[in-house]
Amino acid sequence: MTTTSPSDADRAADRAAVAAVPQRVVDAWAEHDAKAFADVFTEDGSMILPGLYRKGRQEIRSFMAEAFEGPFKGTQVTGTPIDLRFLGETAGVLITQGGVLAPGETEVSSERAIRASWLVVKEDGRWRLAAYQNSPVNPA
Repeated sequence: MTTTSPSDADRAADRAAVAAVPQRVVDAWAEHDAKAFADVFTEDGSMILPGLYRKGRQEIRSFMAEAFEGPFKGTQVTGTPIDLRFLGETAGVLITQGGVLAPGETEVSSERAIRASWLVVKEDGRWRLAAYQNSPVNPA
């Protein structure tokens, strides 16, 4: 039995696609589009924020729709990949640093700075978010 591993070109394309996942979240947030935000996740994906756990696209979409009308109204988000590794051909872990930008801010305040872990999986040729969790960089 012969197994094949991804070519260097395939792996480079996967690296670029995985590194672009946070930008899909940033773009959805910029539009305050809860559906686009939730669609980055797998159907059964999970999102853990300090004090919050949501599982599945519907729960994530509902939470974000309310948040975009409430505490996240007028905000933007940023995230920069700082580490990426693959766990096989169809799974990877991405670590980012960023946070929520209050209206008018261009840099994340130290109070809202976070690091996040993104467990990504390749489904039907597209990288999606299976699990997301963030923690404050500077705990209170």
